[in-house]
This record gives sequence, C-alpha cells and structure tokens, in this order.
Amino acid sequence: MAGSYDGLRRVLALERDRKFSDGAVVGGLDEYLLRFTGEAKINTSHPISRILQQLPPGGYRALHPIQRQRVVDELLRLADNGAQREAARRPPVEPAPPPVPKPAARKPASPPKASAKPERKRLPGLTPDSPVSALGPTKPDVTRLQKIGIETVHDLLYHFPKRYHDYSEVRPIASLAFGEEQTVIAEVWSAKAVMIGRKRRGAEAIVGDDSGTIRVLWFGQPWVAKRLKTGTKVALSGKIGSFKGRMQMQNPEIESLDDEAIFTRRFVPVYRSTDGLYMKTLRDLARLAVDSCAAGVPETLPDNVRERHGLMGLSEALRQIHAPESLAEADAARQRFAFEELLWIEIGVVRRRRQWQVVGGAPVLSLAAAELSGFMESLPFELTKAQRKAIDEVLADIADTIPMTRLLEGDVGSGKTVVAAAGLLAAVASGKQSAIMAPTEILAEQHMRTFTSILDPDSAAPEADGTWFQESGDGFLVLRPPYLDRPVRLALLTGSLKAADKAAVQEAISRGEVDIAVGTHALLQESVKFADLGLAVIDEQHRFGVEQRSALREKGGSPHVLVMTATPIPRTLALTVYGDLDITVLDEMPPGRPPVKTYFVPPRRRDEASRFIRKKVEEGRQAFVICPLVEESETIEAKAAVQEYERLSRDEFPDLRLGLLHGRMSGGEKEATMRAFRDHELDILVSTSVVEVGVDVPNATVILIEGADRFGLSQLHQFRGRVRRSKEQAYCFLVSETQSEEAMERLQIMETTDSGFDLAEHDLRLRGPGEYFGKRQSGMPDLRVARLTDVELIEEARSEATRILDEDPELEDPSHAALRENVSRLWDRLTSDVS
Repeated sequence: MAGSYDGLRRVLALERDRKFSDGAVVGGLDEYLLRFTGEAKINTSHPISRILQQLPPGGYRALHPIQRQRVVDELLRLADNGAQREAARRPPVEPAPPPVPKPAARKPASPPKASAKPERKRLPGLTPDSPVSALGPTKPDVTRLQKIGIETVHDLLYHFPKRYHDYSEVRPIASLAFGEEQTVIAEVWSAKAVMIGRKRRGAEAIVGDDSGTIRVLWFGQPWVAKRLKTGTKVALSGKIGSFKGRMQMQNPEIESLDDEAIFTRRFVPVYRSTDGLYMKTLRDLARLAVDSCAAGVPETLPDNVRERHGLMGLSEALRQIHAPESLAEADAARQRFAFEELLWIEIGVVRRRRQWQVVGGAPVLSLAAAELSGFMESLPFELTKAQRKAIDEVLADIADTIPMTRLLEGDVGSGKTVVAAAGLLAAVASGKQSAIMAPTEILAEQHMRTFTSILDPDSAAPEADGTWFQESGDGFLVLRPPYLDRPVRLALLTGSLKAADKAAVQEAISRGEVDIAVGTHALLQESVKFADLGLAVIDEQHRFGVEQRSALREKGGSPHVLVMTATPIPRTLALTVYGDLDITVLDEMPPGRPPVKTYFVPPRRRDEASRFIRKKVEEGRQAFVICPLVEESETIEAKAAVQEYERLSRDEFPDLRLGLLHGRMSGGEKEATMRAFRDHELDILVSTSVVEVGVDVPNATVILIEGADRFGLSQLHQFRGRVRRSKEQAYCFLVSETQSEEAMERLQIMETTDSGFDLAEHDLRLRGPGEYFGKRQSGMPDLRVARLTDVELIEEARSEATRILDEDPELEDPSHAALRENVSRLWDRLTSDVS
C-alpha cells in the first residue's frame, strides 16, 4: 500500500532484512519512494523529502550498503512516527459487549474450519432440461450465460472447468519459482494502465506480501487496473516470467478473496467466462446444478465400454470435474469425457470411410507406361524420390474401382502439383473428366499456369487477362502434350467470372467438353454438373470442411478424390479430422533450395531489416511485407494494410515500387497486383495474410512479417515458404514487440526449426486444434475436453469405434441409443457448419 506510512514501514523493514540490497520492491526503493511521496502528498519541506533531496544523482541505488543502512534507519524512524499519527487519527473502536453467559449444559460450538465442506444446497424438481434461470441467477447474468452457450442446466453441467487453482499450494512471493504456474495471495500496492512497447496498452500492478513484492502485467487489458484497488488483497494465479533480470507475473487470473470456494475447497475450478460474469457466480451455479441433478443424468456410455477402458460413471464424473476431491479424480473425470468425445468423432470417421468404400463403382483410371514416362521426361526438372513414390501411390489407387481418398501433404515448394497432374493426366487418358478446387482465385489461376508449363512445356503461357481463356476454336485453353494422342481441354470457373462466361463454362462441363475444370467454391454450386467426373483434386484441404469434400465427390457419383495441403497435418489430426483419408507425405524438397534464414527482429532493430530489404532490391530481388493479423475484422485489417503501405511508400522506400494486396480488394484488383509483382513491375508487395497461399514469385527472396506473434507457427511457415521458390538464399524477418513468453517461445521455434512437420506438432501443442489453421475452419469439431494432442487416447477411441461398428454397424442395439444420438448430433453440426 504505497501511500500509507504503515506500508512504507513494511517496505523498509523488508529492505533491512534483505541486507540493503535494493530488492525489497520491484523497480527498487527509489521508484517506490517517489511513488510514496506523491500518493502521501508529502511536500518538499517534509523530513522525508529532505532525505531524498540529499541523495546523490544515482539515488539510493548508487549508495554503498553502509550508507543505505543509514538512510533506511532514518526513514524507518520517520515512518514509525507517521504510522502512529495515522493510528491516532482513526476513530476509536468500540469495545465489544460482554459475552452472554450460556447454560453450562450446552457445549459451545467450535468455530468452522477453513477446510470444512459447505453444506450442499439442492433445488427440488430441477432437471438437466430446466432453463438455467431456474438456478436463480440475475437476469443480466442469464444473458451473459447465454452469451457463452449456457441456456439450460445441461449446458452448465457440460461447461467444464478449463483448469483448477490449488490453494493448498499458495506460495510467498519470495519463494516463487521462475517458469512455473503459481498462486500468490498479496496486497495491491499500486495499479495503473500502461503502454507495453510502442503500441500495446495493458495494466501494471505492484503487489506484495510479508516476504517481498512482484510486478504483475496484463497485456492488452488496461481495464484490469480499475479492478485492483490499492490496499485490497487478491489471489493471483499465473506463470512467473522475468524482465531485466527481475521476476514478474504475466496475465494472471485474479480471484477475489470474498469467494467462499477459495477457503472451503482445496481445488477451485476456473471456467471460461465472459465480461461481467464473475467466476464466483459461475462456480456457485455449477455447484448448485451438480448437487441438484447430476445424480439423475442418464449414462451415455455403454457399460461394457466403460468397463473395458476403466472409465468413471457419468454422474460421478460430473461431480468430480466440477468439485474434485483431488486432481487425480478431476483427471479421471476429464479422461472419461475426453474418451467419449473422441469416440463420437471416430465412429463418424470410421463409418464415413466404410460407407464411401463400400459404394465402389469408381472409374478405373490408368496411364500407359509410355505416357507416364513421356510425362516425366518432359518435365523441366527432376522429380524427387518422394514425388515418384507419391505418383505411384496415386496411380495405384485410381486404377481400382474402390474410390481413392488420399491426402497429399508437403511443405510449400515440395512439388504437390506435379503429383496431382499425373492423376489428372490419367483421367484424361482414360476419357474421364477431372476437377481441381482451390480456396482462392489467385491459387486457382496459378494452377492454370502451372498445368500449362507441366502438361505442355512448349506452349506459350496463357494470357493473364482475368479469364485465362485462349483464343481458339472453342474459346477454352487447349494444351497438346506430345506424349498423349489427344489434346487436353482446360477451363477456369470462379465466382468473379461474368455471368455469361460462367454459364458457358458450366454448359461445357456438363456436355463433357472440358477435361480438367479448375476453380474455387464455384465448382460446388448446384448448377455445375459434370458429364463424367473421374477424379477430384482439392487443394489446401484445411480451408474446406468435411462436407465440402463430399459435395465435390457427389458431382460424379463415385469419383476418386485427392486432397492436398501445404499445412503439415499432425498425426493426431490425421487420425481424427482426416481419419477417412489415406496419407502420402512429401518429406523431401527439390534439390538446390537452401532453407530460409529466419530471424526475430525486436522494434529497435526494425531499421536494420528495412536496410537489408533495400540492399536486396538493389541486387534485383523482390520482397514481401506482411501486415499484422486482425482476426476480428477483415475491414480493419485491410485499413491497417493501407496505412502501412502509405507509411512505407512515404517514409522508408519512397524511391521503390510498392504494391498493396488485401482481402477487401476485388478479384481483378488482386490478380492485377499479383501479376505486376510476378512480372517484376513491383519491388515490394505489402500484403495481409491473403498472400499465405497462391503466390509463386521465385525472384522474391525476403519476407518481413510485422506483428509475427499474432500468427501461428504453421501460418508463419506458409509465409516463409513464399520466398523458398528458387536456388537463391532467402530470408525471413519476424518483427514483434511482444513480451509474452508464450509468443516468444513460438518465435524462437520459428528461428530454429525448418521442418514444417515439426512446426505443425509444436503449433498444435501451443495453440490447440481450434486455432491451428488460423481462423476456425468448418468441419473442425469443437471439443469441450478432448485434446487432439493425445495420440494414445485417440488410438484407443478409434479401436473402440471399429469394434462397436463391427458388431453394430448402424448402432441399433438399445445399449447404443445414447451413443447413436450423440454421434448424430456431432456430425449433423459439422455438416451444418459448412456453407
């Protein structure tokens, strides 16, 4: 409590105990005394002010320990006098009335113990289907509960804690350990809103207990300062970090000490909440719901499944996850719910795969040996071993009547398109149509260029006029590979085509006059009918939901399907979200492409990065500048990109040619900008994250990413891949003002890790599946408890799903009724998520 003499006395006593090391308070005694004199409104003639005025220019810190002792002793004397005056000014405390004598026969009740369990309250007649308002929250709290998806008691019962605070492990500040999640109970000495770095607002507090003080920071949460009243006691739980050699707590959770749960329970649940909905309210409501009706919730897992896997019953699991008796019990409850969630996913995945393969009837697509060798020999580059293996796997799959469902994954530049081209050629050679669907028009148009160079290297590249049509007899792009006995007819179908052009392409596809249709989501429209679809290729799979994949399949009865992604898929996602696919990995880059040299750039070294970009441009190279991610609004993100473009054009690179690319531009504007950059009419491209996929400019060898801490590892790796397109050494600069340890860990991983597969595993671990692909994708299960990093539990659930479906393919057994309902609910939701 910085403004009271009692607080000053405590600080000085702690400084004396610490041998006058200037370590009693965060920031040192000089900073504390300056703050104290201001808050205590001490004038310059006060004895304390006179002592401070006599200190050397370096202040208390510049003194020898013997000199510090003299200063502390004198200040302590003044603080004692001040504390006595403060006490004398307080109103006298009235003496307590004498105790009323009690009958000798009645033994006085012993005071309640802090660890005693509170008496359980129950609401008769409450059921899981009751509205949450039946638990008695205020009307505003009912609205707040609805905001986080809680409308019924059932919703609240399944709103599980995200973690627990163990209040038996509260430590004094002096005993805190660096790098660990810990809890302290301390007094607020000061709290204020501050600027952290150059642009980011936050809150800073100094809190202390009898053993010392610690600085506490909340990034991006300046309003926290108003919540922390000087002199109040709070419980803070968070990770202990450091700044300039001193420990500090970063973004801790704050608990009010008037919450009974902190004193009556050892393990206190922490829930996901929303503004204005206090944790105490959530805890009280959840406990009331558990005590009133958890015992009556019907079991949802068959008894034999629970016995096989040693899982807790539902009622007990609900009790232990909300009010655990130990962390082991909480973990057992979480394990039960996690297994159940994964089982629902795996039953759907396994059943989907079986249904797809049972249908059969896929066309047999083949490429004659001479055609295959002609294709490979005509390529302007040597295939890697990984590419040859992938082509063999794809051709083997599509030569069968069982529809291929294969995922082809590989880093940017690993050569996925040429593998797809081999499959597309096999479809053409077999007289069938094929389609390739990309997430953006830029990427779809790039595929047209790439197929031109791969399938018909001797032909001229198509004119980049926005339609990609060549002036020929039928108006479409026609390629003539020398190793095929027939031409290959391509057409592009995207949303930005004029209505007449779009209708012409759709009509040509339906008549079978197009061999390979390249497009975006427009290929999924009901008006698009294929005459005889044999193979569907979906690029950047993570941008499409499961049902979109099925929608493209249904365009042709039972076509083969190849999905591709440059975002490496961690093994656990391969077992769940992509569990209906076989997987081929391109784990080898074409020879002669050196890894991108990656560097973290703090704000003070930003100018050095700019000078490096200028140097490379002068050498004839090009560069990308990526603007910070603004998840909440593409409009705000675009506006920020425009401002950054104007700043760079005016202040840093006024003599260079800059271009701008963002998500609010029309398809034609984007294509014109990309064409100018590709043709070296621009030196630097300033862009938002739309540049992540679909841009192939081998001459660009530098990428600078502003606000790099806002992106995930996999997205940063995608950006970095934009400049690994040639044999030239490429460079990636990660610019960030962050002081967050978690963000710094991500950036350090980027500096030291080149493998996209290793980065994918790190990214999933650090950010979780919901954020793994950036903005949440359609078709991604929103898991309450399960973690898509738990390989062992996923494999256990997959094995059980296979066993259940072997015995009961339609889940018709009465013991599987609840299982059938939950599986249907999950997969119906995933289906409805897809637009």
